[in-house]
Amino acid sequence: MDVTVVWATIIAIGLFMYIVLDGFDLGIGMMFPFFPSDTIRDMLMHSIAPVWDGNETWLVLGGAALFAAFPMVYAVALSGLYLPIIFMLVCLIFRGVSFELRGKASRTKNLWSLAFICGSAGAAFFQGVILGSYLQGIPVKDGVFSGDPFFWVSPFSFLTGMGLMVTYALQGATYLVMKTEGELQDSLFGIVWPMTLALLAFIVAVSIWTPLTDAEVAARWFSSSFRYGLYPVPILVAVTAVAMYRAVKRRSDFAPFLLCNALILLGYLGLLISIWPYAIPRSVTLWQAASPRSSQVFALVGAVIIIPIIVVYTTAGYWVFRGKVQEGSQYH
Repeated sequence: MDVTVVWATIIAIGLFMYIVLDGFDLGIGMMFPFFPSDTIRDMLMHSIAPVWDGNETWLVLGGAALFAAFPMVYAVALSGLYLPIIFMLVCLIFRGVSFELRGKASRTKNLWSLAFICGSAGAAFFQGVILGSYLQGIPVKDGVFSGDPFFWVSPFSFLTGMGLMVTYALQGATYLVMKTEGELQDSLFGIVWPMTLALLAFIVAVSIWTPLTDAEVAARWFSSSFRYGLYPVPILVAVTAVAMYRAVKRRSDFAPFLLCNALILLGYLGLLISIWPYAIPRSVTLWQAASPRSSQVFALVGAVIIIPIIVVYTTAGYWVFRGKVQEGSQYH
């Protein structure tokens, strides 16, 4: 068994779980400007209040797994992307604090609503910037970061930042469709399809930009070993988009959220196929960045124990707080 590939798979799944679960949390924050009523905003926050902090467990798991299995990537990424990571964490702090203080505030309630909006939007944007910078390649020399501290400031990283904001906003809208009813749900249905089109536009833009600006990526995309893995992706994206349109027309409660995550999964798989087998695109492979096999095996024992526990308590939380959120409801 190639333990390095096992760890790469664990990290990839952990990051995808974070995107799926915490993505709609951040997206709900970006839904606030569409609904200025405090009553509706209270309902939006109550829809995720029981689960939002548990969702972030997957981000912690991904970071810890990266440190254990690929310490070179951990060191290089944190050195090169220190500033956007700090900005992201600051935004997440503001978002977390706003959960607690907004519900207790009276005169400053609008201020904490603004903190929730800006924290959610900022965290989504900087996560996208980190993703774009990683895809473009982090400068590495002799196993350490060798670039400019502002190398991440680029048109492509800002494009992926805005793209991830749209992605999370669509997740938030579709999650709220699943959790609400009546006029509020009808308003959300009106948001879902335009945001789906915006997400498709960003997917197309990133898919065109990447090979046009990187000859190595273009050569790999159109090589015989990669094209059969990539070609089904755009077809499946188109099919999923059509299914989303039909789900919105039918006013389906659950299908839009599932289809939104299907679009995200297809884009995610396309990215993984594109960068394989690199741990840092075009410079360091997974095996070059891996920790010793003994360390990976030792950490894998802990992962086999802790990951099922995370899955169980996450599932239990969603099961206990299933169903529609009602006006005036308080999860606690």
